[in-house]
Amino acid sequence: MEDIYSFNILSKESSCIHLVTTKNSKYPLDFSLALHTNQNLNDILYNRKTIQNRFSNMHFVVANQTHSSNIAIVSTKKNIGWKSEKETIRDCDALITNQKGIMLTILTADCVPILLFDTKLKIASAIHAGWRGTKEQITIKTIKKMRNEFGSNPKNIIAGIAPSIGRCCYEVDWRVAQHFTNYKNSFDKIADKYMLDLPLINYQQLLMGGLTKDNIELSNICTSCRVNSFFSYRRENGCSGRFMSMIGVKNNS
Repeated sequence: MEDIYSFNILSKESSCIHLVTTKNSKYPLDFSLALHTNQNLNDILYNRKTIQNRFSNMHFVVANQTHSSNIAIVSTKKNIGWKSEKETIRDCDALITNQKGIMLTILTADCVPILLFDTKLKIASAIHAGWRGTKEQITIKTIKKMRNEFGSNPKNIIAGIAPSIGRCCYEVDWRVAQHFTNYKNSFDKIADKYMLDLPLINYQQLLMGGLTKDNIELSNICTSCRVNSFFSYRRENGCSGRFMSMIGVKNNS
């Protein structure tokens, strides 16, 4: 895989393994990785096998994302939902593990993927935050879960906010925008529409959860603007493709 996106802040942590996939025309379906969107199953499994070959000693975990604020702790070292959509962790939009050798994954095509890593306790988390999950503060709830379940200190957590649709392209109505009026500079009002900034809101939630500014890295990449590199559900009129953001604790750490 030649084309991937990674975070400087996560790459500096020797026990953390992560990446964000991009579109790649050398692979079937531009390297889409979603089993739930009715694309050709064998093509998706071929693409996933490419990822698996890159991290041959990792077990991959996939959730059945439902725009909830539900969080699952992953402790079993086995592939979950990797070859069958029916075997995914059901009704879940954030994953946490303190086990080495487990790769947590999030599938998106505009929603906000957030990768967290506790540098002291070696705990990884992957979050899927659309507007509904953001409204329910899934990012704050995930940090709280890391603290309550494993004793994480938010000051020791680093975070990467992966490519997602930006305020330049994410037009919503008041039904959606009204949920984010308590966040500073969360949207621009243009006539009767609102340009919502989900990455910024989740950045603010990370701070509210106790992370420090220096420990958060924003990609500042809009999937709609960069549709040649990332799938965008809005820009591509309901595309079936999804890219994958993933994070785990290295086996040899």
